Amino acid sequence: MSTHERELLDPVDLCTPDGLSLNHDAMGWSRRTLHRTNLGGYFGRNKRWDYWGILAGDLLISVTLADLDSFCLADVYWAEISTGRTGGHSALAPQGAISMPDLPSTTTISIELEGLNLEVADKERETTFAVSWTEADGTKSSLDATIQRPMGLESLNVVIPWHDELFNFTSKHWARPAQGTLTLKSESIEFGQPGGEEAWGVLDVGRGRWPAKLNWNWGGGAGRVGNHIVALQFGAKWTDGSGFTENGILVDGKLSKIGRDLEWTYDWENPLEPWRIVDPGGQLDVTLLPRFDKHSALEVSEDLGSETHQVFGTWSGSLVTDDGLVLSLHGIEGFAEEARQRW
Repeated sequence: MSTHERELLDPVDLCTPDGLSLNHDAMGWSRRTLHRTNLGGYFGRNKRWDYWGILAGDLLISVTLADLDSFCLADVYWAEISTGRTGGHSALAPQGAISMPDLPSTTTISIELEGLNLEVADKERETTFAVSWTEADGTKSSLDATIQRPMGLESLNVVIPWHDELFNFTSKHWARPAQGTLTLKSESIEFGQPGGEEAWGVLDVGRGRWPAKLNWNWGGGAGRVGNHIVALQFGAKWTDGSGFTENGILVDGKLSKIGRDLEWTYDWENPLEPWRIVDPGGQLDVTLLPRFDKHSALEVSEDLGSETHQVFGTWSGSLVTDDGLVLSLHGIEGFAEEARQRW
């Protein structure tokens, strides 16, 4: 069941020395982050971001840091599914206000923007978050969290080449134990504490040069299946025709890379209906039952705008690892999304 895609084993630069073109030696996938994303030139087309998510039962949290060339973005978001409460804070900043490292997860990023104070500190075996902000209703809020990086946990790293001037490196990290506290005024919501319900962190790294208009799918999840820790990772649309995918299965930290395009079945107009993901090669057949839709839409002009349905719920179904282990899943926390971007 091994993929046809080329596996990389050694560190490599994403771009040619001038930063303008894709380094063909960088084309492939790896089990750990090996790419140094030395992007240069083509101002306005380069995109760099780190998206962190925490799945903690009814509580959803995300922290996003992005340098989109012409402006930067810092965002914290939370939702409590059982009550329907949501909140957070977004801050836009001028060009250069946020510096994303060429080698992801190798530095501390500190920001004070428009009432949002944020520090994300990457360490050898964990990433810590210290964030404070004011909600739209004036509530003072904060997040103190740690997302661990267990020894030996593999990730899915791949370059998607559209052509020599347009390409993207993505690094997806799942099944990272998370714990911390979300504080809303005088209310403290703890998650991932010893003896309580587990919480899982996910990291999506993006470093690349994108077309002005593109849609994508992304989804996955993490949880326990018997004595195993399982994670799912898959995407579609933006990878079509590239010869590479961001599809894979993690069981007990070991990645089974799926090189085939997966079949996605869902309804954009009714996003809270089930989302089904099937591998035509037989390695994966899972269905997400959504409980919550994080819908966002922004229309700036005919050429600039975006709309996303990101639905959260639980996955059930079956998978087969490269080693032939067959597992039946039920109630694995996760999400799926479609994003439509003009940028």
